[in-house]
Amino acid sequence: MENKGKRSFLYAMPSWLQAILWVFASTIVLFGLGEGVSKLIKIDENIGSTLAYIIFDIMIAVGCFFIIKWNPKSIWYVVLICNAVGIIAAIVEPTFWHTSLWMLICGGWVLSIIASFIGARVGKRAATSDPNVPQ
Repeated sequence: MENKGKRSFLYAMPSWLQAILWVFASTIVLFGLGEGVSKLIKIDENIGSTLAYIIFDIMIAVGCFFIIKWNPKSIWYVVLICNAVGIIAAIVEPTFWHTSLWMLICGGWVLSIIASFIGARVGKRAATSDPNVPQ
């Protein structure tokens, strides 16, 4: 007999740990794309880095959506953990606010906050409609 309630190992992992793993994965993708895209496609370096940051922002937003969808109560800290790279860059880098980098990073923050609220609403709706989930 097949167990229909079997879930992925990600469900057993706490949300903060999922967010930290997602930060590492998306940062590796960011730096890999930032270094490799412009050389691989042979485009301008600024366009390649902009494309890498856009993909990074989308990855963070998707990660926030799914992590918070699985655990809607984690909305308060998952967004901060997932955007830790951008927050640290805004604090540490002296030219952050003088270049166009802040538009990409802050746009990603807004995108991840919107995705988090949508994930929380979808997660709450799924939890209330599923009779197997304890209230």
